[in-house]
Amino acid sequence: MKQSFFLKPPTPSGRLRQLLRPPHAPLRSYVYRKRAPNTDLCLLLTVLLLSTLGTLMIFSAGYAYATFRYDDPTYFIRKQTVWLILGIAVMFFVSRIRVSFFEDSASLLYLLTVGLLILVLIVGFTGNGAQRWISIGPLTIQPSELAKLTLVLMLAKYFSVYHDLSTNKKHAQTAFWYGTVYPLLFLMVIVILVMLQKHLSCIIILGLIGLLVILVSGIKTTYIAFFTALGATGVTCFALFTDYTKERITVWQNPEMYRLTGGWQTLQGLMAIGSGGLFGVGFGNSVLKYCYISEPANDMIFTVLCEESGFFGAVFVLLLFALLCARGYTIALRAPTIFSRITAFGISTKMAIQVLLNVAVVTNTIPNTGISLPFFSYGGSSLLMLFVEMGILLSISREATIKK
Repeated sequence: MKQSFFLKPPTPSGRLRQLLRPPHAPLRSYVYRKRAPNTDLCLLLTVLLLSTLGTLMIFSAGYAYATFRYDDPTYFIRKQTVWLILGIAVMFFVSRIRVSFFEDSASLLYLLTVGLLILVLIVGFTGNGAQRWISIGPLTIQPSELAKLTLVLMLAKYFSVYHDLSTNKKHAQTAFWYGTVYPLLFLMVIVILVMLQKHLSCIIILGLIGLLVILVSGIKTTYIAFFTALGATGVTCFALFTDYTKERITVWQNPEMYRLTGGWQTLQGLMAIGSGGLFGVGFGNSVLKYCYISEPANDMIFTVLCEESGFFGAVFVLLLFALLCARGYTIALRAPTIFSRITAFGISTKMAIQVLLNVAVVTNTIPNTGISLPFFSYGGSSLLMLFVEMGILLSISREATIKK
């Protein structure tokens, strides 16, 4: 009897153990020696410039709000500077670790992330109407930020182990299961747990990252197109039949009708963008950050940037992000292994998606979903995760065959 296309194929002996293999050597053996290749200088300088500009903008955009809420104009800048210094130190440390360590640790990190996402549903605390954070002493952790990176690492590890089976052109059934179904299961576990936190923006980012990583891994396009359409339908239904997302869509369609309620943030942000003109009103001279723009140092910080630095300043920052992503994709193209190529691609894609979605939100191109702008939005754990990602990208660049 002919085997059905949807029957589960046998797992090749030893591959599952390889996928779940923990680090098998002490950490010091994974560290580059003194004569290790240099990191990508262009990428490093771009990251440092973006993070410096972002910290300055947090001070400018947030001191009025910090004075009003905390009676301390330096509240945001003090905390963010500490995280900036710590993050840069972590980035340099991570960049000294060999890529093989992240490959061996990917499964453990994925399981840790799943555990934290479950834990946040049990003991997490609520902020702004959503239960997404865990407090560990003085630290506040948002596991969904960690999930973006660990998903990339897990998919990269998976395809490094099962690449020949997932791209098997002679056996369509094997390619379908190993190239599409199994990696989508890794994605769906994370997405479902984040969905229970009512975190629509993170669901969108995770879904896009996962599908794009699977697509570039050599998978048949028709399979991904089908599951992409299925996922888009699911997200649309989730948005339309959930009260808080349905309300945001209604406000997005006509914010002027809700100018004193849900449309206030959007309208004030658009006003700030428009009032900046070509060259802006000057650093620190924004008017609308004085409690007109909601969360001026967080998700809406790009509007204050536009008001103070104008069109040319905003374009300059976006070009820096474009350079960072382009350098990341160059590293991915020249990386020596499947794992490092997919990881570099996933990290760069995550950065590009988050920047594009943040700009789309503040310009009212898409409904407000609360997406932060990398290196600019206030937040310690998210900034630290960004530097970890950049450290991994710099580590991959040590082994990539590109001019530094």
